[in-house]
Amino acid sequence: MEVKENGPRNQPSSEAIDGPTNPMVTPLLTDLYQFTMAYAYWKAGKHQERAVFDLYFRKNPFGGEYTVFAGLEECIRFIANFRLTEEEIDFVRESLSASCEDGFFDYLRGIDCSDVEVYAIPEGSVVFPKIPLLRVEGPVAVVQLLETPYVNLINYASLVSTNAARHRNVAGKSKTLLEFGLRRAQGPDGGVGASKYCYIGGFDATSNVAAGKLFGIPLRGTHSHAFVSSYMSLDEITDRSLRRKDGSSICEDFVSLVLTWLSKIQLSNGVFGETNLSELAAFTSYALAFPDGFLALVDTYDVMRSGIPNFCAVALALRDLGYKAVGIRLDSGDLAYLSCEARKFFCSIEKEFKVPEFGKLTITASNDINEDTLDALNKQGHEVDAFGIGTYLVTCYAQAALGVVFKLVEINNQPRIKLSEDVSKVSIPCKKRCYRLYGKEGYPLVDIMTGENEPSPKVGERILCRHPFQESKRAYVVPQHVEELLRCYWPGNSDKKREILPPLRDIRERCIKQLMQMRPDHMRKLNPTPYKVSVSAKLYEFIHFLWLNEAPVGELQ
Repeated sequence: MEVKENGPRNQPSSEAIDGPTNPMVTPLLTDLYQFTMAYAYWKAGKHQERAVFDLYFRKNPFGGEYTVFAGLEECIRFIANFRLTEEEIDFVRESLSASCEDGFFDYLRGIDCSDVEVYAIPEGSVVFPKIPLLRVEGPVAVVQLLETPYVNLINYASLVSTNAARHRNVAGKSKTLLEFGLRRAQGPDGGVGASKYCYIGGFDATSNVAAGKLFGIPLRGTHSHAFVSSYMSLDEITDRSLRRKDGSSICEDFVSLVLTWLSKIQLSNGVFGETNLSELAAFTSYALAFPDGFLALVDTYDVMRSGIPNFCAVALALRDLGYKAVGIRLDSGDLAYLSCEARKFFCSIEKEFKVPEFGKLTITASNDINEDTLDALNKQGHEVDAFGIGTYLVTCYAQAALGVVFKLVEINNQPRIKLSEDVSKVSIPCKKRCYRLYGKEGYPLVDIMTGENEPSPKVGERILCRHPFQESKRAYVVPQHVEELLRCYWPGNSDKKREILPPLRDIRERCIKQLMQMRPDHMRKLNPTPYKVSVSAKLYEFIHFLWLNEAPVGELQ
């Protein structure tokens, strides 16, 4: 995508940032009321007033007590290339009232985000409710135009990253997790985004070729049931030759070698009758095409009576020629039972035919797997090495949205607050700094927000942490390590240093490291302990002063 010459004027042109990955992300990817407000600001002469907005969420998703922050890179790509084209301005003109003055559209022609500043928590961080993920400062009309795209870019990204992290947590560190969700995702943009953000959340690979190309995510995939059922007999295999892996010779009739091994397997294990030979033809054909990557889907006809012995015959024939099969995939049935039985069969082959490592072949499972499935499999006991997860992962079936909001907290250096009868929807006013305080064991203890000009918490010094709204909830903390959370990712016209956007692999590593740092009781699936989010004593007092000052006073008659 072409890089537009737009953005902070104090940044050298060599640091230009590419545009958004998705070409649909333009200044028009917003709600109409953002343009109506922009016009009203402009009409009132308020459009250049300096505003500060916080982007945050109010509740962790999926009944858990943590969230993974994702989507920041796309936000910065968007702001770095923000400019309306003539065609877009003409469409806005047509969409607004005919009474809108021409001067407003001249104003739109000149705006970019060179006077906007964005501070954010690093992407891939574990985050919690109320803490600003982003703080956006700039001319109020321009920043309002960023609201909807920013909420859109972060909402799903953080939700699906969190969903992926939760699946990883239940599956365990040793299991390979594969994202197979493209065909079930909400459109192509949802599918590509899901692949990227599941990778951040801890998945190892994707089946999505487009995501592999765009983001460098490892690709994995084998064949479908259609490939197996497309074969009728071994006679369909016309080229039966396969060169040895070391290139020293050619096996002219690989099919006969496979049939020889199948006979040996059937003789050594008398419980099997005739296997499905059309399935065997499909496996053999696939092995001829991919001798180094042979992984077979074994449940088209019958896993234990046909799929497993047919796979083993092909795998042993490959081994005779110096190749090593990868393993099998199970896509239906009792995954715990079938994986254990398959493992037993592999081990019996290893013992019977003196084939080292054959018992350790990879067993992959798919078939509408979710968190609960993984939890149940763990309790039942299973031999699955890798899970292919699609529908429940990428659609975030358990929760539709994260509920990200974008609230004004300051304008012209004057703090603003949004009130509500629902206390959870009351905003925390003013420009803030945010810190994570760590305890003696290295775990995060509490996140705390302070006013911008308050002194930073210091290691070894006791600090009072207060719940933003509940007076009795408070605690002293003596931090052993203090981490400031918000960093400058877009400095606008200021002279602040811009944080460089890290590569995707680094974001993923950050996520994995942060999740490992969390206390286990915050991470558990059932009844997790809430993580504490607090404000300083001074900010607490200011919130409640402003609350009382702004709330209307009723009168009883």
